[in-house]
Amino acid sequence: MKHITSRQNPLVARYRAIAAGDHDTCLLLDGIHLVRDALDAGLRITDALVSLPSADGPELAPLVARLAAGGVDVCTAAPSVLAAVSPVRSASPIVAAAGRPMRPAVGIFARQPTLLVAAVDVQDPGNVGAIARVSEAGGATGLAIAGRSADPFGWKALRGSMGSALRLPLVHPCDVSRLVADARQHGCRVVASVPRGGSWPEDTDLCGPVVILVGGEGAGLARPIVDGADDRVSIPMEPPVESLNTAVCAALLVYEARRQRSTVPAGAAARRHR
Repeated sequence: MKHITSRQNPLVARYRAIAAGDHDTCLLLDGIHLVRDALDAGLRITDALVSLPSADGPELAPLVARLAAGGVDVCTAAPSVLAAVSPVRSASPIVAAAGRPMRPAVGIFARQPTLLVAAVDVQDPGNVGAIARVSEAGGATGLAIAGRSADPFGWKALRGSMGSALRLPLVHPCDVSRLVADARQHGCRVVASVPRGGSWPEDTDLCGPVVILVGGEGAGLARPIVDGADDRVSIPMEPPVESLNTAVCAALLVYEARRQRSTVPAGAAARRHR
């Protein structure tokens, strides 16, 4: 394996550019967990940098062997080089570059009954990652990242998702009006989350094919989006709290949908919404 000792190496500059969001077709995988998840998800990893002191360690060595067997160009690097490449405060022992997943938008409606989460104008990448993670954990069938939301494949969102963004059917970028139109063509109801004035989650039917819209930090969903939804749902809050974190909101609604679906006999939810 080639060994890199200089922070001025072109590969270092490329990784830093990917981390900064300057490559639309690439993503940065920072850490053993994400690199392994990307391999399992079938992403095309092009190259990787491995910290020289850790390359032969019991956790990293099998992963390096797997990368090399798959034709990935693996280089070792001095710890100072990894510190320049890894965007996290404590540099990871491995960083890799991969092509972004290319998934058709129709794929988010492939699994039935649809439980699609749509994050609209969620600008914090940590929140986007957390929404991806809880969507997969709670059994959502897909995820749409719409409007002015942060890039779900940026390094910070990827780390927040713990690999969920690489596995869950996900479309980004996405126009929310087009998403709603497509959802209705696929027989989905559209449920908009609002801070006040909506039905409580347990009183909102989330059993059949449904798209749950959650808004961004501060402003939430725009009024035209809310007005165009089939239902509005609000999570009860004690004053003086006015709103919840958007990822927390998504988690509560996804798990309420999971609870409702687990109590409905097989096939009954589909029949209710025909």
